[in-house]
Amino acid sequence: VQLQASGGGLVQAGGSLRLSCAASGRTFSNYVMGWFRQAPGKEREFVAGISRTSSTKYYADSVKGRFTISRDNDKNTLYLQMNSLKPEDTAVYFCAADINSGLRVGRAPNEYDYWGQGTQVTVSS
Repeated sequence: VQLQASGGGLVQAGGSLRLSCAASGRTFSNYVMGWFRQAPGKEREFVAGISRTSSTKYYADSVKGRFTISRDNDKNTLYLQMNSLKPEDTAVYFCAADINSGLRVGRAPNEYDYWGQGTQVTVSS
């Protein structure tokens, strides 16, 4: 499984960005997918996760109401729409695939098997 994240950049506080994660190599619709982020000096943290059919979505409390995770199984692509961005959202954002979870959407990094290379999001105040 290869994952390629894109869409990061520099944005002012209150602005928006949409991240994309293109998947290849196996059947995308079989994976639970997640977004994580890691700020300098901090551990990688869960941002959002989505089940294989999009029926279940989970969000970290810090992004709930501002971020929306979605997927297009026909296009093998995962998305993260980020609105009302704050300086504390600054981090490298990673997409990840869990190929063994069945129906459960995990929130821990060690539950995910494949990772993209990360895309930098910087929010200026």
